[in-house]
Parts: sequence; structure tokens; C-alpha cells
Amino acid sequence: QVRLVESGGGLVQHGGSLKLSCTASGRTFSNNAMGWFRQAPGEEREFVATINWIGGRTNYADSVKGRFTISRDNAKNTVYLQMNSLKPEDTAVYFCAASNSPYGSNNDIDYADWGQGTQVTVSS
Repeated sequence: QVRLVESGGGLVQHGGSLKLSCTASGRTFSNNAMGWFRQAPGEEREFVATINWIGGRTNYADSVKGRFTISRDNAKNTVYLQMNSLKPEDTAVYFCAASNSPYGSNNDIDYADWGQGTQVTVSS
């Protein structure tokens, strides 16, 4: 059974940093693009970042560009999201997802497998 498990969330002050990890089990995702999405209370889920299968191409939401970095280690079947200069508006549950294709996408319908999410809370 395919599982994606996120970790690394928590409470951090405005301006702080966190690094999220998402480890896959059940099958390899080295041929799939991976993505991070987030959902704040009362809001719809939104795209954060995506990385293609080999890690050579990334794309970010405008709201996180320059502050967040997505990366992956295919040998470890793990994708990361380094989050710097965090703001209270970054508070949300963060989900990782595996795409149906090798190419990154900012559309959640292109992702077939999802983790349970990890809470990130940024205090002001």
C-alpha cells in the first residue's frame, strides 16, 4: 500500500524556519513529480511548490517564492520543503503529494497519492 508521511511541522515564530519532509513507502516515486500543498482553516487547499521527477525543475506559488525551497532525494524516496522567513499567513496544514506524471504541476487534480498532512503554525 502506498503511503506518504509528512513530518517536520510545528510552531514557529514570525521570521523563523522549518523544514518539512515527506517519505514515501509502498513503491518508489522516483519517476513521479512531487508537490506540496497547504490548507488553512476555512480556506481551500492551495498549491505551494512542485518538483519534477529528477529534481531539475521546480515551480512555486508567488506567495512563497524566494522563501521556500522544494527538493528531493530519490535514493531516500523523500521530498523536502525548506521554509524560511515564515509569516503568520503561512499557517496551514501542509500536504505532500505524488503526481501521476514525471512533470511538475500546480494543479491538485494531477496528483494521485496524498499524505495526511502536518500542521505548521506561525505566531506573530
